[in-house]
Amino acid sequence: MSEEIKNEMKTPESNQEKKQKNEKRAEVKEKQKQEELQEKEKRYVRRLIPIWAKLLIFLVLSSFALLIGLIVGFSILGDGSPLDVLKWETWQHIIDFIQK
Repeated sequence: MSEEIKNEMKTPESNQEKKQKNEKRAEVKEKQKQEELQEKEKRYVRRLIPIWAKLLIFLVLSSFALLIGLIVGFSILGDGSPLDVLKWETWQHIIDFIQK
């Protein structure tokens, strides 16, 4: 009988110890989560080229490619002077031709 009493007495203590261990583990996990969040907040990735600069570069290069394409197309396929494509009269003639 004395062994049973000892076992019963150990069981509540071990349960308390388990609870304490679980509480400590939970505290450690919470601290780790908080540290990870702080590290994420501290990390700021600075872009090499800002987004607005990328957009500007894209627009400039696209415009340049369009002008080169117009000049090459008008001079080779259209048998015209390469710089005539940049004149307003040429485009007005094309618009009038399409409308009529």
